[in-house]
Amino acid sequence: MPETPIYAVIERIANLIRAEERQLGADHGLQPVHLSALYYLSRCNRYSDTPAAVTEYLGMTKGTVSQTLQVLEKKNLLTKTADSEDKRLVHLSLTNDGKRLIRKAIPPISIKKSIDELNQKDAQLIQKHLIQLLTQLQLNTDSRSFGECQTCVHCQKEAGQHRCGLTQQELKLTEIKQICREHTAT
Repeated sequence: MPETPIYAVIERIANLIRAEERQLGADHGLQPVHLSALYYLSRCNRYSDTPAAVTEYLGMTKGTVSQTLQVLEKKNLLTKTADSEDKRLVHLSLTNDGKRLIRKAIPPISIKKSIDELNQKDAQLIQKHLIQLLTQLQLNTDSRSFGECQTCVHCQKEAGQHRCGLTQQELKLTEIKQICREHTAT
């Protein structure tokens, strides 16, 4: 079967990352999917911290994500909070233990070290090309981008303050660097 060289490289990198995540996760009684959910929740904004958003981001079934979230809650790595306005909506947030684990686990030490050993110019070029590949993949699969608010057409800046054009709510400086389910690239 013919193989695309770029795919082969990405697939090998992904396997090495998952192997390291499996080892670290096993040390904490977790699977890679648990770390992926925690990592997503460590990066997303208040509009994207729901079980439905985690399901969409991970591309898994509701049942798998529900079980994943139950494990993480049981291990005191995340908490669930009912929305103050819509009681049917649940928000997920990392506990301090969850934040500590993600800071330790992601990115895996080997990938961080390997990236740090690249010269800055090469690292920037690789990042640029990977973003192009990711963008094309998202277009070809009709997937949401889950990009940072600051790069979204809905992010409005007025008089030094940021506002989401969809919700009309003010965004804090920390929030504009978080990823959002509703992101639309500029």
